[in-house]
Amino acid sequence: MIEPVTAGIVVLYLLVLVVVGAWASRKIHNTEDYIVAGRSLGFWVFTILMISSICSGMTLLGVSGLGFTSGWPTIWEQLFVPLAASFCIIVFGVKLHRISKKNNYMTVEDYLANRFESPRAMRGLAALAGIIVSLIYLIGQYTAISIVLVWLFEVPHWQALLLAGFIITAYTVVGGLYAVSWTTVIQGGLLIVGVIAIAPVLIMKAGGLSHVNEVMTGVNPTLVQPYLISGNAYTPWFLVSFGLMLTVGLACAPHVINNVLAAKEERYFKWSPLIAFAAYAVIMLLVKFAGFAGRALVEEGQIVLPSVPNAQDYIFVSGIQYAIPNLWVWSFFAVIVLAAVMSTTDRLMLTVGTMFSWDIWKNIFRPEASDREILLVSRVSVVLAAGGTLLLALNPPQMLAWLMWSAIGIMLSTFAVPLIAGLYWRGATRQGAIASMVVGLVAGGSLGYWYYLVEKFPVHFSLYAVILSAVAMVVVSLATHKTDHRVLDATLTGGFIQPR
Repeated sequence: MIEPVTAGIVVLYLLVLVVVGAWASRKIHNTEDYIVAGRSLGFWVFTILMISSICSGMTLLGVSGLGFTSGWPTIWEQLFVPLAASFCIIVFGVKLHRISKKNNYMTVEDYLANRFESPRAMRGLAALAGIIVSLIYLIGQYTAISIVLVWLFEVPHWQALLLAGFIITAYTVVGGLYAVSWTTVIQGGLLIVGVIAIAPVLIMKAGGLSHVNEVMTGVNPTLVQPYLISGNAYTPWFLVSFGLMLTVGLACAPHVINNVLAAKEERYFKWSPLIAFAAYAVIMLLVKFAGFAGRALVEEGQIVLPSVPNAQDYIFVSGIQYAIPNLWVWSFFAVIVLAAVMSTTDRLMLTVGTMFSWDIWKNIFRPEASDREILLVSRVSVVLAAGGTLLLALNPPQMLAWLMWSAIGIMLSTFAVPLIAGLYWRGATRQGAIASMVVGLVAGGSLGYWYYLVEKFPVHFSLYAVILSAVAMVVVSLATHKTDHRVLDATLTGGFIQPR
């Protein structure tokens, strides 16, 4: 059974999140407040929100589990993922922030609808695609949260899911992005401080990295290689496709890119990319090394993982439980793990609610909808998204990282080309963007299914899908009527990042 001290600290943490949500609800006066926090996020709140939107349940559980399973060839992930935050802020954020303030955009779908002169078709397609990939990603998030709560409270999987769903849904529904951003400050701060303080303890308890490498070499020499020579994973060509998928795919994910619309000042984008990359890279590397250390401890019989299909995803929590017997430290760590796995979940839920209420309900079906009606629809959508993904998460995937990567791969193939071409190529047309998004979504979904459930490709499936998406964009755009130059000028379209 869970110790009373640990239970008390965890319950206190969850209550704080609900209180923050209740406080944030007092700041919600209209749709803009709920969706983009009144465009008022300060530098540190915005920067930590960017980190935490990318820093998901995969960060602690999936990253360490993958390190446990595959070793050093997976280390490149720890550069690619932090780069996503920097890429999003620099390549997308600078332009989108300026355009959104001028045109009062609420979502990135507002930009796509304006840039491609398609207020219904492009908007609806982008919102639908965004909801689909966000729901896939949410299943992985709830699976990660369940792992933590099952481990902490020793309750059945379904009870853990209900508890997690209730808490996160409560503060997200009542407080919108204000609640998400401020709870994220708490969660992100706990994660950064906690991982830096605790992960090195586990690594040293396993004998240090030198000893860990010796143990992994004895198990399989490929575990300590920087990449693999042959096979369908972690070869040089695979790593190129993997890096593209993680860096660009996460950068254009709806729950990440929409954050740039909520920043208060454009000047934040000067330093936030560097700070976000540095902080997140340190976290990712330490968590990966902890996965290596856990492998050594398991091989030496110091840790026994649970007999479940996704046992490797428990390595970080099992390793820390072995390495740190102090009850107060252990209780603090329990909150850190919860913070990591909850920090992206709330943003995803709000994104799903926003895309349905604003982009589909308001801008396609009911243009006359009031702020009150939009807020109601958004909150109902959040509840339904939570309920649906909780049901799907009852049967968790064998490896958490695989579910996350399939969602990110589909994000890359669906959104990357329309966004990059829309911002930087004046020749991109409405028909080209629609074709690109349709081809990317279909190719990403079908190739992802084949890649993970039938047969692996030499590179990550998303590379093929995004190439098909780019070809569709170029071919159809060249064959169709060009966009009005006044629209291109108004949306800052051209081969530059910082407008003159």
